[in-house]
Order: sequence, then C-alpha cells, then structure tokens
Amino acid sequence: MSEMPTIEAEGVLATDDERASYELAFHVLPTVVEGEVPAVFDAVKKIVTDMGGELFDEEAPQRFDLAYEIVKYVEGKNRKFGSAYFGCVRFKADAGVVDGIAHAVATRTDILRQLLIRLTRDEEAHPFRFHEALATVKQVTNVGDEEGRAAPKEAPAEGGEVDESALEEALNKEEAA
Repeated sequence: MSEMPTIEAEGVLATDDERASYELAFHVLPTVVEGEVPAVFDAVKKIVTDMGGELFDEEAPQRFDLAYEIVKYVEGKNRKFGSAYFGCVRFKADAGVVDGIAHAVATRTDILRQLLIRLTRDEEAHPFRFHEALATVKQVTNVGDEEGRAAPKEAPAEGGEVDESALEEALNKEEAA
C-alpha cells in the first residue's frame, strides 16, 4: 500500500467530495479603453458563474507595466504589449468545468493572457493581493553598482533630486542583511 503524500495527508487540498477553489488571473489588453475594462471583468465573471462556478473573491483589473513584452496575434498580425490590466477572480467549482472556463476566457479577443490554478486551503484563507503588493513597492533595484552589489534606486524627491541620505540608509541596510 502506497503512502499518501504529506501535503494531502495534512489536508491542505480540498477533498474529492467537495468543490475545489480556483484562481483565474488574467491580463486585459491595454488597447481596451479604460472605461470598458469593468465590462470585460464582468464578462469574465459571467463565464465563471455560467459554467457553474461560485465566486468568493475578486481583484478588479488595474493597468500596470509588464515585466516583459508579450506577443499576441491580434487583428491579423503579431503585436507586442508592454502593459496590461491585471485582474483575478477566485471561485469554487467542480473539476469538470475548469477546463471549459479556462478555454472560454482564453478565446476572448480582449484577453492578452490567462492562468487558472487550483488553490490550497491556505491560499484560499490568505489570498495574495497583487495590486496592494504592487502599491507597497517603493523602490526598484538595479543589478549591481560599481562595487558589484545591488543598489536601490529611489524615486526623485520634489525638484528632481534624489534623497542622498535615504539612498545611503538603504545601502547600509542591504550591507547589514
């Protein structure tokens, strides 16, 4: 008799006799007019509910710069996109409808990219909030300064000047770590 994997033994994943929790994260094309993005978001939520999913959490799409350009075939040609509106919905559903939901969202012409994952109970109880996390990021890290260490790059203060004391403090904290 084989042993059950530890993660299942601890009851982290939902059992087969209950509906599992999922997260559907997606990028809305940046070519969608900002005022139309809520309608796209509502359409994605409708796909989930029409296929039997029960929404329990959401994060409305907001525009942000992508880490790298994504190429998508749109209107007869490949186009590169460097920004998008990111949003997500979390829902409970039977496993049999998940592929249909993912396919229906992926085939929408106003969606750049989508990802559907099954959540653990811990992820369901403590959801990651992308836009909140993005708002708390106050510095960008350059890869290496003249001494080969990573140096934080602070946003210029009023008047376009960099706060040298804050920069020095950040460097000292990094060296201590």
